[in-house]
Amino acid sequence: MTDSLPEPTQTVCDVAEPEEASATRQQDGGRRRFRLGVMGGTFDPIHHGHLVAASEVAAELDLDEVVFVPTGKPWQKDGNKVSPAEHRYLMTVIATASNPRFTVSRVDIDRPGPTFTADTLRDLRILRPEAELFFITGADALEQIMTWKDVDTLWDMAQFVGVTRPGHDLVEVGPETGVMLMEIPAMAISSTDCRARVQAHKPVWYLVPDGVVQYIAKHLLYLPEAHGPGGGLGGRRSQDAPEVRA
Repeated sequence: MTDSLPEPTQTVCDVAEPEEASATRQQDGGRRRFRLGVMGGTFDPIHHGHLVAASEVAAELDLDEVVFVPTGKPWQKDGNKVSPAEHRYLMTVIATASNPRFTVSRVDIDRPGPTFTADTLRDLRILRPEAELFFITGADALEQIMTWKDVDTLWDMAQFVGVTRPGHDLVEVGPETGVMLMEIPAMAISSTDCRARVQAHKPVWYLVPDGVVQYIAKHLLYLPEAHGPGGGLGGRRSQDAPEVRA
């Protein structure tokens, strides 16, 4: 596999409204608030399940835009090995670049300390005061929402949308008006399985976007024998490094 993949040039620090979505909203006479989906996650790595979930929710709820927000320091995974935030951010940029309604925000990465959903939503409400927020997350994570920081304020900041794979028992959480649940077929894909496949030198083509497959191979992500900044999470490929059949 070649190492010639160029570094992504797209940098999204704030969440800018896509021109197409803006035009659609203006044609509506401004009567409807801008509907902004917020896809939060570790994205280690981002995969097609995340992208399909965002696309399906956007279509079902008529969202004008979906912003992907990679977590900075996931509080739930304290003590677990997580790839450096910049790698996860750049993979998310690569994966979403082809969809004009998808954007990426650094609000969680650039904020010091653990990442909490309440802080994410507060920051986005400051950046996009005109928008109605729809927070998209896995239904399994949503089942733990009562343990989240400032949980009592979350329902007032966004409509929550829990996505899950078909056949998973959907557990009702939170107030009836504050949570929606949707089945997404592609949610059977998991980041944990993708990492395990790379570690076992198995392919992840068609599980994650092509550009992300190449990024993982170039930066030797998820290979325990790779050594570099972050312990195999950012080193250069050596001449005798194994080829990653990602």
